[in-house]
Amino acid sequence: MGFCKASLGIEERVKDLIGRLTAEEKIRLLVNNAVAVPRLGIRGYEWWSEALHGVSNVGPGTKFGGPFPGATSFPQVITTVASFNQSLWHEIGRVVSDEARAMYNGGMAGLTYWSPNVNIFRDPRWGRGQETPGEDPILAGKYATNYVRGLQGNAGGKRLKVAACCKHYTAYDLDNWNGVDRYHFNAKVSKQDLEDTYNVPFKACVVEGKVASVMCSYNQVNGKPTCADRDLLKNTIRGAWGLDGYIVSDCDSVGVLYGSQHFTRTPEEAAASTIKAGLDLDCGPFLAVHTATAVGKGLLKEADLNNALANLLSVQMRLGMFDGEPTAQTYGNLGPKDVCTPAHKQLALEAARQGIVLLKNRAASLPLSPTRHRTVAVIGPNSDATETMIGNYAGVACEYTSPLQGISKYVKTIHEKGCTDVGCGGDQLITAAEEAARGADAAVLVVGLDQSIEAEFRDRNGLLLPGHQQELVSRVARACRGPTVVVLMSGGPIDVSFAKNDAEISAILWVGYPGQAGGAAIADVLFGATNPGGKLPMTWYPQSYLAKVPMTNMGLRPDPSTGYPGRTYRFYKGPVVFPFGFGLSYSKFSHSIAEAPTRISLPLSIFSPNSTSSFDAIKVSHIDCAAISDLGLQIDVKNTGTADGSHTILVFASAPNEIWSPEKHLIRFEKVHLMAGSLQRVRIGIRVCDHLSRVDQFGTRRIPTGEHKLHIGDLTHLISLHADLKNVKF
Repeated sequence: MGFCKASLGIEERVKDLIGRLTAEEKIRLLVNNAVAVPRLGIRGYEWWSEALHGVSNVGPGTKFGGPFPGATSFPQVITTVASFNQSLWHEIGRVVSDEARAMYNGGMAGLTYWSPNVNIFRDPRWGRGQETPGEDPILAGKYATNYVRGLQGNAGGKRLKVAACCKHYTAYDLDNWNGVDRYHFNAKVSKQDLEDTYNVPFKACVVEGKVASVMCSYNQVNGKPTCADRDLLKNTIRGAWGLDGYIVSDCDSVGVLYGSQHFTRTPEEAAASTIKAGLDLDCGPFLAVHTATAVGKGLLKEADLNNALANLLSVQMRLGMFDGEPTAQTYGNLGPKDVCTPAHKQLALEAARQGIVLLKNRAASLPLSPTRHRTVAVIGPNSDATETMIGNYAGVACEYTSPLQGISKYVKTIHEKGCTDVGCGGDQLITAAEEAARGADAAVLVVGLDQSIEAEFRDRNGLLLPGHQQELVSRVARACRGPTVVVLMSGGPIDVSFAKNDAEISAILWVGYPGQAGGAAIADVLFGATNPGGKLPMTWYPQSYLAKVPMTNMGLRPDPSTGYPGRTYRFYKGPVVFPFGFGLSYSKFSHSIAEAPTRISLPLSIFSPNSTSSFDAIKVSHIDCAAISDLGLQIDVKNTGTADGSHTILVFASAPNEIWSPEKHLIRFEKVHLMAGSLQRVRIGIRVCDHLSRVDQFGTRRIPTGEHKLHIGDLTHLISLHADLKNVKF
C-alpha cells in the first residue's frame, strides 16, 4: 500500500492512507487514544506522552518497568532556565529524546511528547510556574527553541526524532485561585500584551524551533475558548507562523468549553467549532463521540476531518511510524543501554549545578571548608528530599542523591528535620534542630516548598515560607555558632526578606527543584567544588505585593489610576526581595564595551502618512529589515576574582519612547566560563527589527527612532536609530 512506501513523499503517503479510511475510522483517529485499523495493518496509538524535564509517566503513552525501570530526571525547568545556558537546554533535549526513542523501540513509550510548557510565569502564586522558563518572553522563547530542537533532532529533511509540543496556548497561567479555576477563567488580554509577551514563546517555538505541535489551553481569551478560536489557531499558529504539524487540545478542554463554559448550545456545535478553528487532535473522548453527528447535521464536512488527519498523519510519517520495524530505522539502535547512562546522569548533575542561584553570601561565608566545618547540621523538611527534587511532570528517576547524602560525602553530618513536612504545622521538632546546630560547626537548612504547596491546580495563597519554617530558620541561626546557610527548594519565589536581612543568616541559595542529582549539586556549591553562576528567571516579590494584584488581572503594565503596580521586571518598578536576573558568584566579573555601533539607519521600504504614522515610531512592516546587518556588540568580560567561574552577560534595552514600551527588557544573553584573572571578548549579535522594536497599544510592532540604551551590568551604551528615505516608496 502506498502509505507504507517510505520511498514516496510524505504528502503522497498521507493522501493514500486517508483515501483508504472510512469516515468512522477517521473520527476515531482524532483523539489521543487513536484506535487500531487492523484491515490496514495499523496499530492503535496513544499520542499523550510527557517529557518536561525527562521522560515522564504522567501521560498514558509511557510506562516504566522491565528493562526500563526509570529515566534520567533533570532539574525542573525553572531551575534549568536559571543557568541561562542555551547549549545546556539543547543538550538536555537531545538526551531526553535519546531515552524516549530507546523506550519507544522497547515498546514502552510513544514518540509524541506534549512538552515543553512555555507559558509566561506572570504571577508568583501560580502552581505551575515551576514548569515554565520564567517571566521574560525572550528568555522563554530561547529556552523553547533550544529544548524543542534538542528533542526533535536533526535527522535531515522533515524527519523527527520525537515530536515536541509547546503548551498551553495562550495566556494560561491560573489554575485554581480564590474560587476561580482554569476551566471557567476568561483571560482578558490586550492586543499589546498578547503580542509582546504571552505569544512570544509560542511564536519562537513554531518559527525558530520548528515544533511539531502546539497545545491550546483550557481558558478563554477575551471571551472565546482558545481551542475554538480560529484567529488564534488557524490564522496565527498555522497561518502567520507556519506550523508544520498538529494542534492538540489540553485534556478534555473540548468537553470543558461545552460543558463548563457553555460556549455552544450542542456538543455537535462544540466539535465542529474546534475542528473548523484548526484543532486536529482531541486529548479526550469528545470528538470521538460527537463528530459523526456533527457531520450528519452538516456542521462539518468530511474534508474538514481529512485536513485534521493530514496534519496528524504527516507527523507520524515524519517520525517513521509507517516505515516498518523501529529497530531498523535511524534511531533503531537505541535501547535500555542508552537510558540512565553515566553520561546522562552526569548531565543531570551539571544542569543542577548550573541552575543554583546564590542570593546572599555575607562576609564570603560560602564556600564552607571541610577542614574548618568538619561537622555540619543538616536541618529542614527538604533536607533529605528525593522525589521532591524532581518537581511535577516527572517520571521515575534513575537514582537520587538527597541534600543530606550530598553533604555527607564532604563532612560528618547531624540530621534533624525540624518539621514533619513542608507544611510545618507545629514547632515540636525545632528544639532538637537547635541542639543539632549547637553541636555543629555550621548549619544548612533545606527548607521551602513541594507539590503539596504548589502544583497543577494548586496555586499558592501567599509567598511566605509555610507554617513554622521561618521560626525554624531563625531559631537555628541563633543557636549555631558557625555559619548558617538557608537552601530554598521551590518552583516559585518566596518572600525571605527576614533571612535576607538577618545578620545571623550567612548565606541563601535557591536551588529550585534540582532533579535526581540535586543533593550532590547543592553540596558541590556549598563546599566550593562548583562556583554558582545561576541567575533568577523571575522576580521575587514581597508578600505585600499580592494585595495589589488579583491573579485574574492579566495586565502587565501598571495602572496608576487604580494603584495596580504591573507585573514582571519589565513593568513593575516597586520593591522586590530579589530582582529578575540576580545571582551572586564566589568570584567577581567586570564588563567593558570593546566595540558597538552608535548610529543605525532604518531603510524604509514603504511610507504612508496614514499607516506609518510618524518617524517617531516606524512600523516594522514598513522597514526593509533584511537590509540591516546584525549589530555586532563586542563585550570584554573579565574574571577579577580568585575563583574560576561562569558568568551570564545580560543585555537589556530601553527605548526613547516609554509610553507603551517597557522601561527595559532583555534582548540577548550569553554564558561564558572564565578562569580566575582571565579575560574573554564576547560577540553578541543584535537584530534591530527583533530586538529594538516595541509593540504599541494596538498590537503593532514598531521601532522608535531616537536614542536607544543598551544596558550591560553597570554599563549603558547609546545607539541612535533614524529613518532612511533613500529607497522609500510613497
